Amino acid sequence: MQFEIVIMDKISVRRVRELEAVGRSVILQGWVRTRRDSKGGFSFLELNDGSCVPNIQIVADADLPTYETEIKRLSAGCSVTVCGLVKESSGRGQATEVQATEVTVHGWADPQEYPLQKKRHSFEKLREWAHLRPRTNAFGAVARVRNAVSRCIHDFFQKHEFLYVHTPIITASDCEGAGEMFRVTTIDPKKVPTLADGKVDYTCDFFDRPAYLTVSGQLEAEIYATALGKVYTFGPTFRAENSNTSRHLAEFWMVEPEMAFYELNDNMQLAEELLRWLGHALLDQCAEDLQFFCDRVDDQVFTRLQNLVQEKEFARVTYTEAVELLKASGEDFEFPVSWGSDLQAEHERYLTERKFNAPVILYDYPDTIKPFYMKANDDNRTVRAMDVLVPAVGEIIGGSEREDRLDVLETRMRDQGLNAEDYWWYVDLRRFGTVPHSGFGLGLERMVQFVTGMANIRDVIPFPRTPGSAEF
Repeated sequence: MQFEIVIMDKISVRRVRELEAVGRSVILQGWVRTRRDSKGGFSFLELNDGSCVPNIQIVADADLPTYETEIKRLSAGCSVTVCGLVKESSGRGQATEVQATEVTVHGWADPQEYPLQKKRHSFEKLREWAHLRPRTNAFGAVARVRNAVSRCIHDFFQKHEFLYVHTPIITASDCEGAGEMFRVTTIDPKKVPTLADGKVDYTCDFFDRPAYLTVSGQLEAEIYATALGKVYTFGPTFRAENSNTSRHLAEFWMVEPEMAFYELNDNMQLAEELLRWLGHALLDQCAEDLQFFCDRVDDQVFTRLQNLVQEKEFARVTYTEAVELLKASGEDFEFPVSWGSDLQAEHERYLTERKFNAPVILYDYPDTIKPFYMKANDDNRTVRAMDVLVPAVGEIIGGSEREDRLDVLETRMRDQGLNAEDYWWYVDLRRFGTVPHSGFGLGLERMVQFVTGMANIRDVIPFPRTPGSAEF
């Protein structure tokens, strides 16, 4: 007696939707989005596994052993394994469907209790269910785009012969000098050791000194750049800034390249090349997810990316020129514009969306609003800082040429009330083989916002950390 052996391939929903899959016996695993029963004695299941926005339709006939006991009880959120044959579909908007030969239920979801029923929920409401929101189309698409952006960032820097270095999460240095840092300590708040003057005795703490969560890996990356040439770090950073806006998080991810022998123009060029690279890659790799955002969130998604990848150079404008343009605009800004003050989101969006209708690089900022490490210009009032601004988001990249002159660096540190001895190792880089060098930081969440059109930064990171919120 001969037996026919049917080999089944485990496959994703994304792959099974392609016509090339027709005729294959497959295993699909995922979560039921909907079930619809037909009077003809079969049911349609919509199944999704997170690999793409659309579902795959499963046809389950009434003669399946578990049809009455399990299949007809399936509802949104239930997890299943489906074995079956891929067929061409006559249904509109789908190339294939799967004729089920077996359906195994792994986990039930009570329709009376499962929050994600077949209706639209606001993004604000979904933040309350951050453990379930990845199962929605919008947040599944955000996760896939975020993954693609991260992968393409690594691809870009590896292609350009950068070394990926890992800088510390815990640090004793305040890179920005703003003091908005989360303290890391093992001191019992009920038994705080003190000195004779009443101050905390940090020699009793784990690190023998005050320690914090890093606001940037830049200073440590400079160590490696001034030894190995071109490096980048990519990881979480933290700001203890009590800001409840759609643009700020207490924990976020940054990619930070640092390059020896790069001056400000080289830095601006690299930032521009990185953004173009990301734009091209995402248009090529994420078209389906981007179409979802264009249809459901922001109809300018493709327009922005196509403008980004044009060969035309980004507009390059000095801070001083930008202030004059804003003053002459006739706009009634909420925050008045004056030389020496930081530009606000409304100013950045005016420049990118109305004045230039393109990304803009602002450079040569007042030294009073920038950190100590930025290289001073000869005018003694500005530094070689640069910010890349893009439509819909505003600032997406911030960077500078770094101060490589020992005497100027020490003067800048004193002017900003910093003790050079606390940064002795950073100062040493200027004493031993100093070189011109530059770098910048690209906020991953800002980039994902720009790509997807999502209005609130809390919706482009899996578990947002904001003032008063550390759930999940």
